[in-house]
Amino acid sequence: MPIVALKEMLDDALNRRYGVGAFNIVNDLTLKAVLEAAEEQRSPVIIQTSIKTVKTTGVDVLFAMWSEMAKKVSVPVCLHLDHCPDRNLISACLAKGWGSVLFDASSLSLDENRRQTIEVVAEARRYGAAVEGEIDSIKTVDEVAASSQATHHHSVEVSLAFIHDTQIDCFAPAIGNAHGVYKETPTLDVQLVSDIVSAHPIPIALHGGTGLTDDQFKDLIGRGCAKVNISTAVKMSYMQSNLAFLKQAESADRWDPLALFKQVEKDVKVMAANYMQVFGSAGRA
Repeated sequence: MPIVALKEMLDDALNRRYGVGAFNIVNDLTLKAVLEAAEEQRSPVIIQTSIKTVKTTGVDVLFAMWSEMAKKVSVPVCLHLDHCPDRNLISACLAKGWGSVLFDASSLSLDENRRQTIEVVAEARRYGAAVEGEIDSIKTVDEVAASSQATHHHSVEVSLAFIHDTQIDCFAPAIGNAHGVYKETPTLDVQLVSDIVSAHPIPIALHGGTGLTDDQFKDLIGRGCAKVNISTAVKMSYMQSNLAFLKQAESADRWDPLALFKQVEKDVKVMAANYMQVFGSAGRA
C-alpha cells in the first residue's frame, strides 16, 4: 500500500521545493476523484478530512473507504485530520489509522497551546503519526472582512520557540491567508515563511489556498510551503458540477444518478490535477 508518513512526504517536498496538495474530501466520490488525479499525475497527495466530514460519515466508515481506495493507487498518499481542537476526536482518528492531525489549539493561550500540543505529539508518535500545529488562528474570509481590528500575529521568535518546544512536524502560520473565497487577491506576509524556514527547516502548511494566483503558490512553495491546503475549491467543483448536470437533466427530463456521479468525479479530478501541476508535485511520485 502506498501510504507513507506525512513527515517523509513533506520533508521531500521541502527539500526539492514542490508543494503537496492537501485536498479536503467530502465523500467517497471526491476521495476517489482526488486519488485518481494523483495516480494519473504521478503526484504524492494528502487526503484531508474535516471534523464535519469525519462526524458525518463516521470514523470507521471513512477510514474503511480510505483504506480500500488507497490500495488501488501506486503514488504516496497520506490521510490527515484538518483543524481539530477536539482531543477525543484526535485520539479516535489516530487509533483508527490517520497518518497525521492538525491539532488546532489557536483559540487557547500560547502556553496552554504549547502544553497540549506536546501531549498530542507524544500521542501521535505512539502510532507513528505526525502533527501539524498552529498558534495564530487562520480566520475565514468573512471573519476577516467583518473585523475592524488588525490581525495579531506572533513573532518569528515565538513561532520558532513553539516549533522547538513541541517538536511538531509541520507548522501553519497565519500570513494574511484565510479560508473561503477571497474577494480580492490577498496580500501575504511571504517573508514570514522564509524567515521561519531559514531558521528552522520545517515544512510550512499553507491554508486558504483556494483563490491564490499561480504566482503566489509558486513563490510560497519556493519559500517552504510544502503542504498546500485546498478545501473550498473541492466544495465548489463538486457543487457546481452537480448543479450544471442537474440543470441539464431537468431540461432533458432524464434522471440518471450514475451519469451524474461520473460527471462530478471527472470535474473534481480535473480540478485536483490542475493544482498538482501548479504545485509542481506532478511527476514527483
